[in-house]
Amino acid sequence: MDDAQSMLLWMVGGGILVVAALFVYLILHRGRKVAGEHVFRASRWSRGNHLFPTQVAITPVSVVHYTPRWFGRREQSIHMTHVASVMIETNLFFSNVMIESSGGTDPVRCHGHRKRDAVEMKHLIETYQTAQYSPRPPEPGPNVERR
Repeated sequence: MDDAQSMLLWMVGGGILVVAALFVYLILHRGRKVAGEHVFRASRWSRGNHLFPTQVAITPVSVVHYTPRWFGRREQSIHMTHVASVMIETNLFFSNVMIESSGGTDPVRCHGHRKRDAVEMKHLIETYQTAQYSPRPPEPGPNVERR
């Protein structure tokens, strides 16, 4: 083999390595955890989550379901006051969570979460809903006596 063929093989091999590295970087970058305190990411070992695992962010105001894609992402949000029910289906390894809204037709369906995370999601939603519907003490104003 002469030097020109050898150089060509090195260039082709290097190009393939660069493309493979970009592919791996894209998969890892698109599947990174979204910002937030209570974010639950599905396992990459579960169905539908191999490349881009779905994530659920639970805040005191809403439940947001993120599904990364090759280009962009799908995001579904339900306000906490519109969450009607939370159903957990436990399988051998992972749990599926379904969060239904009181007015929508499409519930949030999450596959492949750890059992502990599924229970924590339900607990957080119930805690935030209880806090929103509990009566608040009146704010002290000019006509309210402080004690």
